[in-house]
Amino acid sequence: MKQETRPLTQLWQYLRPKHGKILAASAFSVFNKLFDLMPPALIGFAVDIVVNGEDSFLSRFGLPRPEQQLVALALITAVVWLLESLFEYLFEIAWKTLAQQTQDDIRTHAYRHIQNQRYAYFEDKRTGELVTILNEDVNQLERFLDVGANDIIQVITTIAIIGGMYMVVAPGVGWVAVIPIPIIVWASLWFQKFLEPRYAKVREAAGETSSQLATNIQGMATIKSYGSEEQENRRIAGLSGDYRRANESTIRLSSAFIPMIRMIILAGFLAIMLMAGFQALNGAIAVGLYSMMVYIVQRLLWPLTRLGQTFDLYQRAMASIRRIMSILDSREHLVDGDTPYPPEKARGHIQTRDLSFSYKIGPEVLSRVNMEIQPCWTVGIVGPTGAGKTSLIKLFLRLYDVSSGALILDGRDIRDYRLKDLAANIGLVSQDVFLFHGSALDNIAYGKPGADKEEIIRAAKLAEAHDFIMRLPEGYDTIVGERGQKLSGGQRQRISIARAMLKDAPILILDEATSSVDNETEAAIQKSLSRIAHQKTSIVIAHRLSTIRNADMIFVFDSGRIAESGTHDELISQDGLYRNLWRVQSGEQVFTF
Repeated sequence: MKQETRPLTQLWQYLRPKHGKILAASAFSVFNKLFDLMPPALIGFAVDIVVNGEDSFLSRFGLPRPEQQLVALALITAVVWLLESLFEYLFEIAWKTLAQQTQDDIRTHAYRHIQNQRYAYFEDKRTGELVTILNEDVNQLERFLDVGANDIIQVITTIAIIGGMYMVVAPGVGWVAVIPIPIIVWASLWFQKFLEPRYAKVREAAGETSSQLATNIQGMATIKSYGSEEQENRRIAGLSGDYRRANESTIRLSSAFIPMIRMIILAGFLAIMLMAGFQALNGAIAVGLYSMMVYIVQRLLWPLTRLGQTFDLYQRAMASIRRIMSILDSREHLVDGDTPYPPEKARGHIQTRDLSFSYKIGPEVLSRVNMEIQPCWTVGIVGPTGAGKTSLIKLFLRLYDVSSGALILDGRDIRDYRLKDLAANIGLVSQDVFLFHGSALDNIAYGKPGADKEEIIRAAKLAEAHDFIMRLPEGYDTIVGERGQKLSGGQRQRISIARAMLKDAPILILDEATSSVDNETEAAIQKSLSRIAHQKTSIVIAHRLSTIRNADMIFVFDSGRIAESGTHDELISQDGLYRNLWRVQSGEQVFTF
């Protein structure tokens, strides 16, 4: 029972501010059902008029002639149908609007929550699974609120009105109509409880399939280059088959519910037809009342068949809510600081004090690192693969927090600053360039929302991107495709550099920023960077040592520690790792940064 209550309690947190709209929608559903149940009674009155004439029930209201009674009954019927249609229109709008607003609230809240998680969270999660939860699972909840909530309210209303009427007008046989109700409700609850773990498997299978599809689409170039199409076809077919089989198993069981309920309804209907019929033959009840009872028992019991569909929607929604809440319950977020860090106060003075860092799993990747970067210095960070260079950059960006020691930025622990201020003060050009599906102009402007086109073009020229952009079919308005797939690696890199230049942050981090461009373009970009480097603190991770030859300080990392530090000339004069690396690359052309 605890598992059932918790998702509903969490769902109510989103519905509570909308309690007024919920009450209004519920009222529309109740009134709609009230007027929907009146036609059987009106049919009974019509039969009563035809059979009893001037002695009918309506004659007591000042309508002695049967003709007058029929006209009055027709007018009442028209009003009832109009009101029933009006309230159906109102409850449809109310519940659908509420469902849309709720799914919008949950989706945006869940996305905001995901976005606030620390970077490690995304390394442990599959993108496709998160997308499935934010889309399919939220939509499943929306479908329940759209349809299921109204069905439940109307079933309860039907039971209350018709059950109460039976017990008033024909208590001798009314209990026969009421008896199947608790049996049907109990059977519905038991049956859906039985199906609950199967719905969870369906949602898990859907997530697995979506995750693999997203992975394969993103890695299509790799799949094609290795000729692995058939292998991936089999993989997707297998996952899709698992999803289909999980659904089929659940469908076979859930489909058995309505036939089972129909048999219970049949028993109740036959009992009323026979018992009330015998009483009508004996004159114990009026013929019009008997007609109404036989007709309305279907209106009482038949909607209960929809309990299967309603509970089906309910269980699917509960399975989806659990998956949504599994995201919202995660607390892997970095604690935001409360110290403002405006760009005008950012000098770019960076210090590490016995800084050590390790990921969740594995040994330390940085161990007792002590370094100091003066404001407006250009600093090179070099070392073999796995030395800890990229991990250090992630700490500078505060994608992770240090495991021990401290990272000091302009005199304060980096953890004291507000995250949004840190992001505003650091520009990054990564080796792994990410471009959004949009125009070249939009991707450059991402670094400075609201920038005018002249600023964007100026940044593109500094990054040596303007000329190739102008050769694109629509210039700056050309759509670059998802992840910039319509551009070459070097073109993507130059747009990324232009984005960082437009942002014009006081701290600039270049992680192999020119690795995807040719030597001529790299030389041009380095000249552009050198024009702005004296105004910024620039941290350059480089495999080409020529790119950091004129850096103010070079730190050489090896196995998570600083093996050497100094200027290029100082390090060359030592018989160490840097000198060995330089000798390997000594045939490369030297570029001035």
